[in-house]
Amino acid sequence: MKFNRVHTEPEINLIPFIDVLLVILIFLMLTTTYSRYTELHVNLPSASPDSAQEQPEQLVIAVTSDGRYAVGGQAMEQRSAEAIADALSARHPGEKTILVISADAAAPVQAVVTAMDAARRIGLSHISFAAQTGAATTD
Repeated sequence: MKFNRVHTEPEINLIPFIDVLLVILIFLMLTTTYSRYTELHVNLPSASPDSAQEQPEQLVIAVTSDGRYAVGGQAMEQRSAEAIADALSARHPGEKTILVISADAAAPVQAVVTAMDAARRIGLSHISFAAQTGAATTD
């Protein structure tokens, strides 16, 4: 007995496979987050103190992270350049005085510039910035 068999090629249907791949692609596109570099990380500089033979007189102005000032260790209520200049001139011992600006790392730049403007108004030309001693930390 001889049976006539029809020999047919199996067909692979690609349409469901493409549909599944498109769904996966859309899912990945919607759930993927892209990192953006919109923030600069700035570390405080490190400095090692020099052994100076003659220390000139120093006047310290501190600037906090929210823009408040302290001149010579006394907190100030006002934040204008005129008020800071008046406070500096009241404590200004001489022409060779060095103004040390000790600003917080998160202090606004405008607050530091205002302190520098107040120093310029009373004639202080020697300005220094306080820095951390040792290695700076990275976040």
